[in-house]
Amino acid sequence: MLKISAGGNGGGFCDGIARRDFIRIGAMGVGGMTMANLLEADARAGIGSSHKAIINIFLPGGPPHQDMFDLKREAPREIRGEFKPISTNVPGLQICEEFPRMAKMMDKFTVIRSIVGAQGGHDAVQCTTGRSPRNQPPGGWPSIGSTLSKLEGQVNPDAPPFVGLSPKTGHIQWSDPGQSGFLGPAHAAFRPSAEGKEDMTLTGITLDRLGDRMKLLNSFDRFRREMDNSGLMEGMDTYNQQAYGMLTTGKLAETLDLEKEDTKLRDRYGRGTAKLTADGAPKLLDHFLLARRLVEVGVRCVTLSFSRWDWHGGNFNRGRQDFPMLDQGLTALVEDLHNRGMDKDVTVVCWGEFGRTPTINKDAGRDHWPRVSMALLACGGLNHGQVIGATDRLAGEAVERPVTFPEMFATLYHNLGYNVNELRIPDLNGIPRYLVDDNAQPLPEVI
Repeated sequence: MLKISAGGNGGGFCDGIARRDFIRIGAMGVGGMTMANLLEADARAGIGSSHKAIINIFLPGGPPHQDMFDLKREAPREIRGEFKPISTNVPGLQICEEFPRMAKMMDKFTVIRSIVGAQGGHDAVQCTTGRSPRNQPPGGWPSIGSTLSKLEGQVNPDAPPFVGLSPKTGHIQWSDPGQSGFLGPAHAAFRPSAEGKEDMTLTGITLDRLGDRMKLLNSFDRFRREMDNSGLMEGMDTYNQQAYGMLTTGKLAETLDLEKEDTKLRDRYGRGTAKLTADGAPKLLDHFLLARRLVEVGVRCVTLSFSRWDWHGGNFNRGRQDFPMLDQGLTALVEDLHNRGMDKDVTVVCWGEFGRTPTINKDAGRDHWPRVSMALLACGGLNHGQVIGATDRLAGEAVERPVTFPEMFATLYHNLGYNVNELRIPDLNGIPRYLVDDNAQPLPEVI
């Protein structure tokens, strides 16, 4: 951990250092490949550094697919619900009336109505790793952002390779966007909380003094590095180098300052609020804009969570509140990426951990339904303006082209330039692990 005292007073820890007056970024990594191993793997797979990126929008709690992009107006009332479909600019494709902005630019999206294989638990593992949360290897599966961090590192010293914008909601972490798994904490997501923003600027210390302390830190570590066979020190080095780069440029802190963005563009995205809803979840429209700003300065993967979708009651009232906000934030992001010429390099995926029951319960809600769910893809240079898969007349089972989580991740990795049939990363036991399971291949419909 890079820990640099900056002096000053204030509430302190037991070691006497003031909590608000020291810089703390990072933690030690555990295990994993050496840099030589990684470069060799990259060469075998025929890939190198790129500026391609992923924005992974997670809808924690499980969004109601049959009320959003798979409406069944011919189903009985207790199934079809209250929302009506509207036509889009893609002939024959209809979506919920609460998504009017998306309807006008549906040619820039792909709707997948047949995601299968969800495990039914409230976690983001399958949406961040593409793997089942069951029978994980020691350390757990790494998320796609951690994998990118390990394989390619930083695009430049100004920004970390992986940023997680998802906050904790009360006592529940609905999403762990920074799951680094067996790759270790050095490749976990950087979480730019309010406290983190302060840590990214130098206070009471010059660049010369910071450089001297980095030299001192390196000298202290030399003996441990020579004696270490676990890769622990290498992980620490990686994180410390990232921290040093961010501190000495200050560019990441500037990127996180949305006040520097054009007012009209901020209005297009919508103004977010950290105020908690009744179930303890913040609605942060600002994060859609922040995600674009982060990939623009070199972040390879941004994961964000928007609202909370576990609607066991009041499904339609909640939909009238949250659908329009998702419509605004998501379409603004996709439109912005196209306008800036970033739509070929940045792939956007939006989904939740499972779907909702076809039958509406007594509380006007829908319950957990892992048998089928939906996802949206945008940008990435993919073939859009289409629907993949179909469900039965009740939106309860996939009846055409079931799509698995590994297939989704094979598509994302393919868009990043990886050959999922060749590249493998050793876990903590040295077992080589492919990037996706089940010999999954990229979706040919969009490639």
